Amino acid sequence: MNKEEKISILQDIVRIHSVNGNEAEVASYLQKLLQTHGIEGKLISYSDGRDNLIASFEKGESGKVLGLSGHMDVVAAGNEEAWTHAPFEAVIEGNRLYGRGTTDMKSGLAAMVIAMIELKESGKPFNGAIKLLATVGEEVGELGGEQLTRDGYVDDLDGLIIGEPTNYSLMYTHMGSINYTVVSHGKEAHSSMPEQGYNAIDHLNEFITRINEEMSRIAEMIENPVLGKTIHNVTLISGGNQVNSIPSHAQLQGNIRSIPEFPNDKIIEVLQIIIDELNKETEYKLTLSIDYNKIPVKANPDSSLIHCIQQQFQTPLPLVGAAATTDAAEFTKASNPFDFVVFGPGVVTLPHQVDEYVEIDNYLDMIDKYQSIILSYLA
Repeated sequence: MNKEEKISILQDIVRIHSVNGNEAEVASYLQKLLQTHGIEGKLISYSDGRDNLIASFEKGESGKVLGLSGHMDVVAAGNEEAWTHAPFEAVIEGNRLYGRGTTDMKSGLAAMVIAMIELKESGKPFNGAIKLLATVGEEVGELGGEQLTRDGYVDDLDGLIIGEPTNYSLMYTHMGSINYTVVSHGKEAHSSMPEQGYNAIDHLNEFITRINEEMSRIAEMIENPVLGKTIHNVTLISGGNQVNSIPSHAQLQGNIRSIPEFPNDKIIEVLQIIIDELNKETEYKLTLSIDYNKIPVKANPDSSLIHCIQQQFQTPLPLVGAAATTDAAEFTKASNPFDFVVFGPGVVTLPHQVDEYVEIDNYLDMIDKYQSIILSYLA
């Protein structure tokens, strides 16, 4: 496949509006592309307009299975007027291809698909199987990763590369993520007679004070040498009906980034204890719900997979961690453990930004690197 074709494929999928949905169009495009080159793919429906894609081919009588994974959804472009180039036109300027999802992470996904195609057509020998897992809904809950793991599609993996942007670093660990909601139920009254009501906002404020204190204590007490400290933020608050009424309802949402040393179940326990303690006050009625619960993950930094990647470079790539989560938080729940690493084209600071772009040289180089890594790992 020539350079222009490789770039055109990336432009095609960037132009598909797969903002928190519509991944089926991306999946269908990639399925047809693979099929044209002799690789059969299977669509796994999540819901209307949302299909995951599984595709694989193998050589030899036996061998390891190496997974290649990327998500097909992108986040919203925000204020499109703020973009230098329209976010879904995939404009090329110099060495940069601009557009929503260029870095996060359609360049990584396209590079993996093209690497599979070129290996298939090259006839180069290896022993084992290459398996593509293209997922839906990574940005909004790792929905496809959860579905494919639950249905057993990752149970046969020996290794997995997730093509999120890492800028020539190897991400082998990342934080977990918890989204939670606390609802405060009070009693409405006229603001001139507050004693006749229960102020839901005041009660919520008491929760904020306590959880901030407790999460700060935990962060100071326990730290991961790579990921750092647990991170907690209250990020959304709403409540009340009008300015001269005591509010009978208020709620907040918060996000916590967790580390292996203080995992998600312990954090959720802390949240619930504070809720229970506050509810011992007769006028308090707070309820907690966990909206999103993704565990922290850590791979072996000395795995054979990471060694195979390092062999492709004259200077060893740095091993890093990240606060952001990936589909690895779901995939690693598979019944069989496997080596994994996050490694893909693009700069890690660019996802979700205005004027998101990927450097074309980086994208093209990663196609070649994926092929070399596959041949080395499946030797």
